[in-house]
Amino acid sequence: MPKAVDHEQRREQIAQAACGVVASHGFEQATVVRIARAAGYTTGMLPHYFASKQDIILAALRLSLLRIEARLEQAGSHGQDLLAVLSETLPIDQPRFTECAFWTAFWGQVSTDAEARRINAWVHREYAKLYRKCVAAHWPQSAQWPPALRGQVLLSIMTFINGLTASAVTSPADWPAARQVEQLGLQLRMLQRWAERAGRAEPTGLPKRQQRGARTVSRSR
Repeated sequence: MPKAVDHEQRREQIAQAACGVVASHGFEQATVVRIARAAGYTTGMLPHYFASKQDIILAALRLSLLRIEARLEQAGSHGQDLLAVLSETLPIDQPRFTECAFWTAFWGQVSTDAEARRINAWVHREYAKLYRKCVAAHWPQSAQWPPALRGQVLLSIMTFINGLTASAVTSPADWPAARQVEQLGLQLRMLQRWAERAGRAEPTGLPKRQQRGARTVSRSR
């Protein structure tokens, strides 16, 4: 009897291989041949699972998001603080470095590729949902902040993590894991103190210009 084939597992293997190939070689050099070789399959087998290289990359993006979400939920279920939870998104070990290098390579396509911009907008919204849940769960006092202030806090966290990720991927020797976590912790402490003061200082908690920026983030979700 022929051995049963788990097609979803194969799709996941190919997507995971694509993540590693893009992280190591960049988008242009991440050919279907390289991805197939890394996954342990022939080039002719990949069309049975994906119509194009772009479909493979999209599957890799989705897989990466699912894995990040699972790590955030697992860390949160163990009663860890916001710093420990959000550290799960940083390139603090080899698997996470590969994951983050893949994202960094993808960002490099966004400025010149309309489809990549569309996908990146979707990714941004999905990340915003994940981070919003983390902030709500681990900073319960944020429920008392004005909506515009919560939006600004979310935007600041996402922007900082994106910048820290890019720095750690491009200059790994300068950004060991301990330094990444230390800097994220410093940023979160400063942001929390600022938000608590801003929330008490005025009903909106933000100047009008910042309110408009925060509302833009909310609309993008």
